[in-house]
Amino acid sequence: MDQRPQLELSGLNPEPGPSPPLEPAFERAFRRLGLKRPAPTFRVTFHPFPGMRSAIRLRGDLITARVADVLRAAPPLVLDAVAEILVARLFGRTPSREARAVYLRHVLSPSVRPGIDLARRRRTRPRWRSRPGRFFDLHVIFARLNRRYFQGKIEVVGLGWSARASRTILGHYDPGLGTITLNCRLDSPHVPRYVVEYLVIHEMLHTQFPVRPNGYRRVIHSREFRNAEKQFPEYPRAIRWLKAHSIAGAR
Repeated sequence: MDQRPQLELSGLNPEPGPSPPLEPAFERAFRRLGLKRPAPTFRVTFHPFPGMRSAIRLRGDLITARVADVLRAAPPLVLDAVAEILVARLFGRTPSREARAVYLRHVLSPSVRPGIDLARRRRTRPRWRSRPGRFFDLHVIFARLNRRYFQGKIEVVGLGWSARASRTILGHYDPGLGTITLNCRLDSPHVPRYVVEYLVIHEMLHTQFPVRPNGYRRVIHSREFRNAEKQFPEYPRAIRWLKAHSIAGAR
């Protein structure tokens, strides 16, 4: 049984105020993880990453970390959780479930997520192709599916084929950028149209069923999401084709 001190989950959502110095949170995380080595010196700053990325590294007895500045107004408990996750990652340890739960609950909360998405939109350069594909025009497909299945209510900022082919990802919806991107490998005469339509439907559903926390885990494809995508008439045939061709799933 894990006997390490745990984060207290009470007081998760106090009123935001000026962010405290970050070094004490990292020092507490180091002690909480019970690492059997001399305590290092920490130097921690906020950094304008595009989204939730943070970075940490060790040189000698100095640990430097850069925390995403979208967390600047986060409650101290959340900063403690971020510190534990980063320090644990640095030393190959597993952060506590409590730390992961606190972090996910904060970054996926409706009051915080819009600010994270705004930072991504301002700081990230899109990687999709705005022009129609060689064989499938995603804008035409999206418009038809939107009218038929969503009453025209789905809005995205960008839609297109990926700039590079991927062997692992078929499609991706980025809530921060508001974009849907499909793997350009599928823009091929050998891919049935119903497969491309299914993948577009799948990514459109992510706008309706956002990622949510479930304890210390993220739920990306909830039961409601899966039930909704099965309403697409070509769902069974598209899944069979994808499995027959050993192609990874959309996300």
